[in-house]
Amino acid sequence: MKKLLLSMATIPLVIGGLSVSVSADEGVNIFNDVKVKGQIRPRYETADVKDNGKDAGKAFTARTHLVVSAGLLDIKNLSATIGIQSVNNFGSDKYNSTDNGELTYDVVKDPQFAMVSEASIDYKINKTALHAGRSQVNLDNQRFIGTVGWRQNERSYDTVYAADNSIENLNILVAWVYGLQGVGAGVTADTNTVLLNVKYKVMDELSVTAYDYMMASKFDTMGIALTGNLNAAGAKLDYRAEYATQSDATMEIHSAAAKVDATYMNLDLGANISGVLAGVNYEVLSGTTGTDGKTNFNPALGTNHKFNGWADVFYVSDNGGAGPKGGLKDANVRLGYTAKGFGKLLGVYHDFKADKKIGSTDDLGSEIDFLYTNKIPGVNDLTGLVKYASYSAGQATGYTLDKQVAWIGLDYKFATK
Repeated sequence: MKKLLLSMATIPLVIGGLSVSVSADEGVNIFNDVKVKGQIRPRYETADVKDNGKDAGKAFTARTHLVVSAGLLDIKNLSATIGIQSVNNFGSDKYNSTDNGELTYDVVKDPQFAMVSEASIDYKINKTALHAGRSQVNLDNQRFIGTVGWRQNERSYDTVYAADNSIENLNILVAWVYGLQGVGAGVTADTNTVLLNVKYKVMDELSVTAYDYMMASKFDTMGIALTGNLNAAGAKLDYRAEYATQSDATMEIHSAAAKVDATYMNLDLGANISGVLAGVNYEVLSGTTGTDGKTNFNPALGTNHKFNGWADVFYVSDNGGAGPKGGLKDANVRLGYTAKGFGKLLGVYHDFKADKKIGSTDDLGSEIDFLYTNKIPGVNDLTGLVKYASYSAGQATGYTLDKQVAWIGLDYKFATK
């Protein structure tokens, strides 16, 4: 706690030091209009996989994230950004962070680590934004491209991209991802990935997004998503209908790519009726029998904690794992309530099946999740969170152990005007 308080105390000094314009001898401002934003997020997490011969992982960690941006060289619309992110566990190591060697405990994937989270130059020409360097990138609902912001060591992408919205209601992104870092301690990847994303808003009730994410020597993910918002009988409705395929890699840069043949589907309908939240969702990530020539659908760079249960039993990451061999069918319902002053309460129930049987069964278990979050009274920009996930085992090999995960945490964000 002393380390956390010391970190918090130094932030105003850092801000004060950076908020002054720096000038060259000739009188040209190197930096101007300096802005600072940051986050401090202490959290306690416990994870317990039943009957696996390990002790429950118990982690107290804190994320500290500081980002400074400024105009550059007095050139209109030219800016630079630098950010630092660190995760500290204050000497507590009674959990397997996947980096600390504590293999007798269950996994809480929050290793103690520090990294440069942002380091970029941006330039805007009319309605076209040009970017080069490291930043945190989230596309659409983050299913395929995301930062995994739930984990303390949030992922950053090294990219060169152009984003354009010169045509009304049309947004186009073309990006080259040449590396990434985050989530695990020192996890880096020379991804050589091309991202193409086009979204057109037809009306409030309908937007169409088409995308092609080409990961070198791995696979291409191509898809289309229909989304929108509607008002019906006093209810605010939102929906998502999405279909995607994964096929052989267009770019074979690192090595010859394996054959890939997989599909994805997501159907979602949500409603807000005077603060009462309700929704149904059905998501399918195709799998393989091992002899049918198919492969697992793999959302390798997605914020996958958002999907398929918060216990992360089916978690897929960029550095290993592609979910159940037989794929995954996730039918889930959610119910909650939100209101000013009350905060947000949400419960989700998941029923998991394999797309293709694993052995003689497709039973992958079920899960119940709960979340409550609210602003802390008397402190601006401070929120509190309590979260719980309980996975009940299925019969398929690899998914026969129950798992419970619980969190309690605070999140403080700040920014200069």
